Amino acid sequence: MNNSDLNVENKHSRLVASKRLLLEAKNISHEFDYTLFNNITLNIHEKESIAIIGVSGTGKSTLLNILCSLLKPKSGELIYKNRSLYDLKEKELLKVRREDFGIIFQAHYLFRGFNANENLKIAELLSSNKQDDNLLKDLKIDHVMNQGVGELSGGQQQRLSIARVITKKPKIIFADEPTGNLDKETAAEVMKTMFSYIEDNDAALVLVTHEEDLAKQCDKVYKLINNELVEL
Repeated sequence: MNNSDLNVENKHSRLVASKRLLLEAKNISHEFDYTLFNNITLNIHEKESIAIIGVSGTGKSTLLNILCSLLKPKSGELIYKNRSLYDLKEKELLKVRREDFGIIFQAHYLFRGFNANENLKIAELLSSNKQDDNLLKDLKIDHVMNQGVGELSGGQQQRLSIARVITKKPKIIFADEPTGNLDKETAAEVMKTMFSYIEDNDAALVLVTHEEDLAKQCDKVYKLINNELVEL
């Protein structure tokens, strides 16, 4: 490693050290009928975007579900605000999920009997945050807010689900293939919106994707391989 590389690495280390630690995963292991991964340790800081890649079946979505507290691992610990999430009472854990974590699923989980605007109003009620009209313009869905969910394209539904999560003002966004239904140009605009959000709100993004070009836009890229999480 030459002096230039060392300077870049040292600068990056200083920047990370200056950012507040939001979430710490310690020695996370999980299995079903077979081992998915062992002893994964991962730190997530404010203003940081992290991508997790890997071939199908390596456990990317399972790891994301563990990191966002929807799934308890076979072993290991998840620390948020200096407390183990698994030591919290169910009511306290639900409060963290509702107020601090924003989860973007591959399935949109929109309320089918409501229009787009009403889906966002639910996020407003749960978080006490007002809808951001500029966000809707950035995601190019401001013109469809009076349409029923069933009348929206798959890409519009995906962007609506992203808008609903961001409206909550979460400290960490967990996103599972958030641009899977989008064309390349729209996907780039969506990622730009999410990157701007975490920068402006001292938040973080944990992204699972099979698209390496998309992953490389993040601050750090990790790959699940041979039951381990390896930083690239």
